[in-house]
Amino acid sequence: MAKTGVFDGDPEMVANANAKATELKKELQRLMKAIVDDEDFSVDTVDQASKTLSALKDLKSKKPVSLKLDEVSSCPEEYRCPLSKELMKDPVIVATGQTYDRPFIQRWIKSGNRTCPITQQVLSHTLLTPNILIREMICQWCKSRGIQVPDPLQYSNEEGLTEADREHFISLLEKMSKTLTDQKEAAKELRSLTKRIPSFRALFGEAHDAIPQLLFPLSQNRPQGDIHPDLQEDLITTLLNLSIHDNNKKFVGETPMVIPILMDALTFGTIETRSNAAAALFTLSALDSNKSLIGKAGALKPLIDLLEEGHPLAMKDVASAIFNLCIIHENKARAVRDGAVRVILKKIMDRVHVDELLAILAILSSNPKAVDELGELGAVPCLLSLIRESSCPRNKENCIAILHTICFSDRSKWKEMREEENTNRTISQLAENGTSRAKRKANGILERLNRPVNLTHTA
Repeated sequence: MAKTGVFDGDPEMVANANAKATELKKELQRLMKAIVDDEDFSVDTVDQASKTLSALKDLKSKKPVSLKLDEVSSCPEEYRCPLSKELMKDPVIVATGQTYDRPFIQRWIKSGNRTCPITQQVLSHTLLTPNILIREMICQWCKSRGIQVPDPLQYSNEEGLTEADREHFISLLEKMSKTLTDQKEAAKELRSLTKRIPSFRALFGEAHDAIPQLLFPLSQNRPQGDIHPDLQEDLITTLLNLSIHDNNKKFVGETPMVIPILMDALTFGTIETRSNAAAALFTLSALDSNKSLIGKAGALKPLIDLLEEGHPLAMKDVASAIFNLCIIHENKARAVRDGAVRVILKKIMDRVHVDELLAILAILSSNPKAVDELGELGAVPCLLSLIRESSCPRNKENCIAILHTICFSDRSKWKEMREEENTNRTISQLAENGTSRAKRKANGILERLNRPVNLTHTA
C-alpha cells in the first residue's frame, strides 16, 4: 500500500483508467449505433448515451499524476503538511498564519476543532487562503526532480487520510476474522466511514485482498440463519458504498465472491439488506462487463423474486437493477426465462411503480418470447388503458412501442386494438399529440390495422 498522501501513476492505476475508458467507449459506441440505426430509438437510449459521454469526459479530464515515492519521501520539511507529514498538494493558510494541506485541515475543522493544530490558538475564522508562494516552491522542487504535481482543484473536496487512518483501516479489516463482537463493531464502523468519507472507499482499491477480508464473515460455508442479520446488513451496505466509487466498480464486480454474496443477500436478511444488495448490483452494472457477469451468475432470478414480493423499500432499487442489466441482449432472454414479464405486467396492472416497470417492459418487448407472453397475459387492454390514463409522455411512448411490437407479431390482437380505436380513438390521439417516437409507432399500428381514418389524422 502506498505510504504517501499523493496518488502515484503506477502501471496498475494507468491500466485501470484505460480499462474504464475502454468500457465507456464500447458502451457509447453501442448506444450511438442504436440511435443512428434505429429510427425509433427511445429517449432512454439518448439519456444513457449522454450519461456515458459525460462519464468518459470526467475520466479523461483527470490529469495523470506521476510521482517518485522515494523522491517525495525526502522532500523538504517545509513542503510537508504538519498534519499528514506528507507532501502538500494544495497548501493553504489558516487564521494563525500556519500552512497546512487543504484536505487535512478541512477534516480537522469539520471534526469540530476551532484551534490551530500547531499553535493551539483559537482560530478567529475558518477561511482558508491558498499559499501561492509555497505552492510555487513545491512545483519548482517537483519539476526539478521530474515529479508531476496533482492539480489542487482535483482534491479541493477530498478528505485527507493520514497514515494513522490507513493503519486503522487495516486493523478494521483484520477484525473480520476474529470474534463476532469484533466483526460487528468493525463492520458498523466501515459502513459509516465508507458512507461519509470517499477516500475510505478508495482505500479498498489499494489493497488487493481488502474485499475478501471484508466479506470473510459472509463467505464461510454455513447456513444463512447462522449469519447475524446486523453484521450482514452492515457488510452489504459497505459493499454498496464501495460500488458507488467509479474506480471500484470493476475490481469489486470481478472479485469472485461478491456477486454470489449479493445474490444470497437478495433472499436472506433484513429488507434493508436485500434492498441494498439490489442497489449494489445496480451500481456495479454501470459497466457492461459487470452486466454480463451478474447475468451469467443468475442474479436476475432473485431480483425478479424480490420485485414480486413488492416491498416498498426495495422496489425502486430492484427495478433499477433489472433495467440496467437488461440493456444487454443476453440478459433480456434470461429475464424473460426467469418470469420477469409476468411479474412486471402484474405490478403495472396494479399501478405499482408504473414508470420504472414500463421502461423495463419496453426493453424486454424486443424478445419474441416476451411478446408471446404479453399477448397471453392480457397486456393489450392494460397498455391501452394506461395511454388513456397517463399524463406522462414517456409512459405513453413506452406503451405504444410495446403495442407496436405486439401488433406486428400477433394478428389476433388487432381486434382489441380496433375496438379501442373505434371507442376512444386512443391510438389516433397519440398519433397526433404524442412524442415523435410515439407518433411513429401509433401511425405504424394504424396503417397495419388498415384504418382509413389514419389517412385523415396524418395527412
